[in-house]
Amino acid sequence: MAYDADFGEWVREHFQALGRLEIKRMFGGAGVYASGVIFALLDDGVVWLKGDEALGEAFEAAGSRPFTFPTKDGRTMSMSYWTLPETALDDPDEAVDWARRSLAVAVRKASGKTPKSATSSARRSERRA
Repeated sequence: MAYDADFGEWVREHFQALGRLEIKRMFGGAGVYASGVIFALLDDGVVWLKGDEALGEAFEAAGSRPFTFPTKDGRTMSMSYWTLPETALDDPDEAVDWARRSLAVAVRKASGKTPKSATSSARRSERRA
């Protein structure tokens, strides 16, 4: 992954209707956060938006491709991130629509997670009972 700060500024401008975004470097690329939730990745000039099964189908229909990477053993792994559709690259309104849908998926997934400390506490309580 590679992150270019100028590209990050373009993303902020393109998605400005979402409000304040945080862009944090990670693994050579960057994560894009809104309200503390990561909903996009930036890598080599590509915006990758978080998706689920339904949104993934919409991304695929719009010509997006999934985020994939090779593993050490030669397999190809995929993550639930998709490229911003090409038509949205020149249309901030369309880009924000995709980003809002992606953010909704990210918020839904984040809200379903149990914090590790709560999980550990629950397990300890179960063992004591």
